[in-house]
Amino acid sequence: MARGTRSPQSTSTGPGRSKRPRAGTRASATAGSGKTSRRLGLRPGFRGGAVTRRMLVLVVVLLLLAVSFASSLRIYLGQQHELAVAEQAIRDRTAQVSELQSELARWDDPDYVKTQARERLGWVMPGETGYRVIGDDGEPLGGGVTILTDQQLPAGEHEPMWWDRMWGSIETADAPARKISRR
Repeated sequence: MARGTRSPQSTSTGPGRSKRPRAGTRASATAGSGKTSRRLGLRPGFRGGAVTRRMLVLVVVLLLLAVSFASSLRIYLGQQHELAVAEQAIRDRTAQVSELQSELARWDDPDYVKTQARERLGWVMPGETGYRVIGDDGEPLGGGVTILTDQQLPAGEHEPMWWDRMWGSIETADAPARKISRR
C-alpha cells in the first residue's frame, strides 16, 4: 500500500497496534488532552497539584539530606564555638603569663624592691627617720600593710601553728563532751 492510502480504521486498531502516535509523526490538533499528556510522560488524569510517587520520594530524600546536613552543621558550629573559646582562653592566659613575667622582671630591679618595701611594709633606710601619721580614729593614715586581728595576743605568745590546731582537733575527737539531758 502506498503511503496515506490506509483506511482510518487500520491506524488505530488491530493486533499489536497502540494508541500512541508513532515516532516522527505529529499529534493532530484535534487529539484529546490524554494523548498529549501521555506523550509528555504524564498520567492521563494529571493535574498540576497532584503528587506523584516519584515526587514524594524525592521530597523525602531531600528532607533526609537536609536533616543530615543540619545535624552536621550544628556539630560543626558547636566545635567552632568551642575552638574560639579555647583560643580566647589561650590568649588570656598568654597575656596573664606575660604580665607575671614582667612583674617578676621588675622584682629583679633593686630600686623597685626598695620602693615596695617602703610602700607596703613601711620600711626606711638606715639613717632615715620613719613617721606615721595617726588619724582622729587612732588608725595610721596612708599606705602600708595593716594586719587586722579580732583579738590581740599577750606579749610572748603567738598563734598556734597548724599542727597544734590539728592535734587539738584529734584530742577533742577522742574525748567528746557528753550531753546530760534532763527530763
